[in-house]
Amino acid sequence: MTTEDQIGAYIATQEVAKQAELQALHSQILHMFPQCKVWFNDGKDNPGKVVSNPSIGYGAYTIRYANGTSKEFFRVGISGNKSGLSVYIMGLADKKHLENAMGSSIGKATVSGYCIKFKSVKDINLDVLYSEIKYRMSLPN
Repeated sequence: MTTEDQIGAYIATQEVAKQAELQALHSQILHMFPQCKVWFNDGKDNPGKVVSNPSIGYGAYTIRYANGTSKEFFRVGISGNKSGLSVYIMGLADKKHLENAMGSSIGKATVSGYCIKFKSVKDINLDVLYSEIKYRMSLPN
């Protein structure tokens, strides 16, 4: 199954309203970054245990661990969650960047060091969200 097939199958498993919003976010990110690497992460670790929600990823960077190992991972990801949607902005050195950059201008969302969670895209300022996605995609590794 291709990555696009996996993404389509994943989106189809979501409730109808969430399907439309995930597809719209996916399409917009692809429009903004048509040449980026696109990922599908099923949320399972190597032994097959579920460790996170499945997610669609964009771009690539190298995660370097304290033990000297490294792995490639996506820069930006989107996912459905129990209460709505999540957008992941991965690999930011400053864990307060999202909170400081977005403040209350993002709208009705919960913002952590790397995750923006919201019930619906209607609840957030998409220009602010897309600005942070562009910011992350433009950074070096």
